[in-house]
Amino acid sequence: MSKGPRLRDFINRSDKETSRIYLVEFPSDRGAGISGGRPGSSQAPELIRAKLFNLTPHPDYYQAHTNLLEKTYHQGVIPCLENVAENMGNLGETVARLLEKSRIPIIIGGSHETSYGHFLGYVSARKKVSVFNIDAHTDVKPLKNEKAHSGSPFRQALEHPSSLCQSYHVFGLNPSAVAFKHYNFVMKSGTAFLDSNTTKEKVLDKLDKIDHDVMVTMDMDAVNQADAPGVSTPNPSGIRSDLWLELAFLFGKHPKVTSFDLCEVNPVYDRDNQTIRLASQTIWHFLLGVALR
Repeated sequence: MSKGPRLRDFINRSDKETSRIYLVEFPSDRGAGISGGRPGSSQAPELIRAKLFNLTPHPDYYQAHTNLLEKTYHQGVIPCLENVAENMGNLGETVARLLEKSRIPIIIGGSHETSYGHFLGYVSARKKVSVFNIDAHTDVKPLKNEKAHSGSPFRQALEHPSSLCQSYHVFGLNPSAVAFKHYNFVMKSGTAFLDSNTTKEKVLDKLDKIDHDVMVTMDMDAVNQADAPGVSTPNPSGIRSDLWLELAFLFGKHPKVTSFDLCEVNPVYDRDNQTIRLASQTIWHFLLGVALR
């Protein structure tokens, strides 16, 4: 019996120049090593993309979903070498080219230094942006020995000399893993919500008040460890996977969201590809949201 068409049967059907969505893989985990995290997330992008391509379009929204998928292009892999700053700069150049053409990049990381490379795309494109992050951690730590790492991307964005980062909003914080000074740092430039206070209504309320572009990043360690064991920092008190997926869909559907990244999946510690599957579903839900704008 035929299993029916999969996403791989639609993606890359359109010419590269006329596509609307671009999938970019950024297999970096050197930033996690610098910050003292567990390496392994560099293995995630290829595995997530393979699972994503094997999913089927939504049967209730088949036409809208497949129309978007036919305008989705797999851009490929940004090589990640020894120099983390250079890797992030290369990602930023790719993101900038897409933003300048009003395309939507979806970046599959990698550890969370991915998001600073993502932000650099807005710098190169000279676009104001607010950052929305679903994460157990604030990721506003200072550099380590003048080196960027997976815990520093949003401090770097907020302090960038371009002043293009207008605000930073983080949801899903694990209160037992957030330093008081980092929490206050975020509150001075945006908002911070602990996991118990994170709801879709609060996310949408903040989104609706933004009057410029929004870049979204979702760090898988915001999800409860029972649903996402394969991450760099397991989270026993994280948010539910159904809320996580609903947020991905709502971000995709919101017209102010102009780019998206997914980070911190670590296949080395996964169980039966459970986290990889959830990651692929996350991107699937984001794509469906964009299709229904």
